[in-house]
Amino acid sequence: MRLAEDALSGSHGPPPRSLTILEPMASQNVPAAQQSELVIVANTLPVRREEVDGELGWAQSPGGLVSALSPIVREAGGCWVGWTGGADDAPEPFRHEDILNVAVPVSEVEVAGSYQGMCNSTLWPLYHDAVRPPEYHRHWWNPYVAVNRRFAEEAARRTALGGRVWIQDYHLQLVPRMLRELRPDVSSGFFLHIPFPPIELFLRLPWRRAVLEGLLGADVIGFQTPAGAYNFTRLADRLIEAEPQGETIRYQGRDIRVGAFPISIDTDRYANAALSPEIRERAEQLQQLRRGRKIILSVDRLDYTKGIDLRLKAFLEWLGREDRSIRDAVMVQVAVPSRERISEYQILRRDVEELVGQINGEYGELGVVPVQYFRRNLPFEELIAFYLVADVMLVTPLCDGMNLVAKEYVATRLEDDGVLVLSEFAGAAAELPDALLVNPHDVNAMAATIEQAVTLDPEDGSRRMKAMREVVRRHSVHEWAAQFIEALV
Repeated sequence: MRLAEDALSGSHGPPPRSLTILEPMASQNVPAAQQSELVIVANTLPVRREEVDGELGWAQSPGGLVSALSPIVREAGGCWVGWTGGADDAPEPFRHEDILNVAVPVSEVEVAGSYQGMCNSTLWPLYHDAVRPPEYHRHWWNPYVAVNRRFAEEAARRTALGGRVWIQDYHLQLVPRMLRELRPDVSSGFFLHIPFPPIELFLRLPWRRAVLEGLLGADVIGFQTPAGAYNFTRLADRLIEAEPQGETIRYQGRDIRVGAFPISIDTDRYANAALSPEIRERAEQLQQLRRGRKIILSVDRLDYTKGIDLRLKAFLEWLGREDRSIRDAVMVQVAVPSRERISEYQILRRDVEELVGQINGEYGELGVVPVQYFRRNLPFEELIAFYLVADVMLVTPLCDGMNLVAKEYVATRLEDDGVLVLSEFAGAAAELPDALLVNPHDVNAMAATIEQAVTLDPEDGSRRMKAMREVVRRHSVHEWAAQFIEALV
């Protein structure tokens, strides 16, 4: 049975039942030299401003997505449409390393309503199993629509006749439909980097139909896991006149491919870095953290979906065992600052740091503490050095689309040593079943799994790590990107 859709909630009374239909447009109002056969549309550009020798310029942004897509876009002579990250900041289109960067302006009001509001306070918690209650404020919707429309219009202008457009993530879920209305000749794909929630959660969203119809404007819709694809297909079947047919959805006379395209990492980059003499020398320096103990490492953005507080409580529980003490293990928690202007994230930071203080105050000794806490973003080389020195890697998010930290750690374990403890609710768990899987909501179970990890038989640990390294080696981020773009026929 399909649901009768309610009116969408707007900022001033009930708005129309669906988004405004956009008039088709041609790409000819942009010079041919600035039109591309392949266009990436993402929330942010692949570059950021950096000062070099006293002058402000552009440098490639860090991260797996940029490193995966940039070579493909560069080879195609393509274009990247995105936001600079600053309010009212939209320089003229410019080329950087053979990629045309087109900045979309986002006003201060739109940053507050669309990015900080709709994206970070509504969609992010909702899509992560509502581990924190989502907020549904009507005045956030119109800025979200406006920003999506601006991205769609810029993509429509920049795409050559019959070209391909790949749209990234939850910030831009309305773009596929808008782009189809503007440029019906274009083939488009959408990839969701975070989980897609069960239908029972998604139906809470006041703008559920508009978001669903927005996504169905794409020709290919990709998710991190089969569960995400299943949730979406089930929703389309229930909410609107869409007909699931195996791996496709029949909607408005079109066949839309829906499937899992699990993202990965640049495996060779991490493996080669693990062989670097400079990084290995730094890893030797980090051995001073050990002092005869096992090193347990966690690396996360400081986000409530990562379960850092529950992980610390589990370590505290483990330290309290009669047969364990500060002399057995040290926990190194790297917490990368995130969304620090949002009150919930400020509260999370305070709670995490209070827990660290509690553990160190209760179990620390002169010159020796059980938790080493770093609130900073580590340079790539430093991160690899930490991976090399860690005996146990704890990756225990409450909910995660994939979690690439788990794959990064595995890729650096060239001697098939080390133990990965992985949340059942990370997308990576489906690909890495040889990790020690754990329910991160169960503090007692996590404490028991920490004990299992630090006492794991080396032969068993080597077998597990070897199997996981083979999985990560076979499925690189470059193959992921090529596979998706190939699907955009």
